Amino acid sequence: PGSTTNRRSMKRLIVPVVALAAFGLAGCSSGTTDATSTPTASASVAASTGSATDIAFAQSMIPHHQQAVQMADLALASGAQASPEVTALAEQIKQAQDPEIAQMTGWLQGWGAPTAMPNMDQGGHNMGGMTVAGMMTQQQMDQLMSARGKDFDTMWLQMMIEHHQGAISMADQVKANSSNPQVTAMADQIISAQQAEIATMQELLAQS
Repeated sequence: PGSTTNRRSMKRLIVPVVALAAFGLAGCSSGTTDATSTPTASASVAASTGSATDIAFAQSMIPHHQQAVQMADLALASGAQASPEVTALAEQIKQAQDPEIAQMTGWLQGWGAPTAMPNMDQGGHNMGGMTVAGMMTQQQMDQLMSARGKDFDTMWLQMMIEHHQGAISMADQVKANSSNPQVTAMADQIISAQQAEIATMQELLAQS
């Protein structure tokens, strides 16, 4: 009889302890899920969805940035004999725009969209309605490649100002039509950085 009583007492103790342990584990698991899965899910949705406007912006801005990087590379080449001020700006532009190219390429791949920009119509619009502005012609690029020293600096600054103004116009377009926070954040970043660089380039032109 004594052993039977002891077994009953142990059962009464074990059940509440197990129940409490199970409740505690459930509570921890629930809290962890709420804390970590919601932001991850939100970030995933933002990264995996892109409207026609978002896609057009990325497809258009990638080649736009690539040309700016090409112009920066020309300034950094020793043959151009660019001034230290222009060289410093060129390095700054490369450091800003190379990562943005990579980020926009990643967006397009995540959205299942082509990374190459579709053919534009005669009005300079691509398939998503984005107006591409500020791009240099091949003739202009050839002239820049041939310039040296002060002539190079002047031509480079004038062309890059026009190029930046075009990028700002494109960023304004996507801000007015996109609801994707990642896209609009990059547009804000482009506007802020390139407006500051335009001001610097205008000062350098005024001093030349």
